[in-house]
Amino acid sequence: MNISRRSVFVTGFLLLSVGLVNAQNDAPVSSQAPEDRPVKLGAGQKDKFLELIKPYVEKARKTYPEAKARYTRGLPSGEAFFLTVRLEDKVGHHEQVFIRVKEIKDGKVRGLIASKIELVDGFKMGDEYTFAESELMDWTISKPDGTEEGNFVGNFLDHYQPS
Repeated sequence: MNISRRSVFVTGFLLLSVGLVNAQNDAPVSSQAPEDRPVKLGAGQKDKFLELIKPYVEKARKTYPEAKARYTRGLPSGEAFFLTVRLEDKVGHHEQVFIRVKEIKDGKVRGLIASKIELVDGFKMGDEYTFAESELMDWTISKPDGTEEGNFVGNFLDHYQPS
């Protein structure tokens, strides 16, 4: 079930899929979470777009240590912690996806891909994926009532209109 998906398509190069799906039974994403509003970009808009999201990525990275600490202490029942990263396949396509965090240890995050994969090959929703914390683009805490904390890039995408 695709609950909240905010996507940006960059033709042939990049897909930013910044939405949450209910990839597991524990702490399911609320049906009240925001709906998808995909945005298509041409290949020539990729660099401009990445520059536009840069302040939101920086804010996410700056506030991540406190979100991580909350996750480590244990989130309230019904809440789920996601990190957003960019996957890359063998031919250089990129897709930004949510990873539902299962463990953070020694600078590495282990979790499950919680986004429907639309562009990159070799990955699918539900696959286990491990990455360095330094690769994170955003973080989100999803709450049972459909509200979210974090998701700075996703909130920007809710209002972004490419020129």
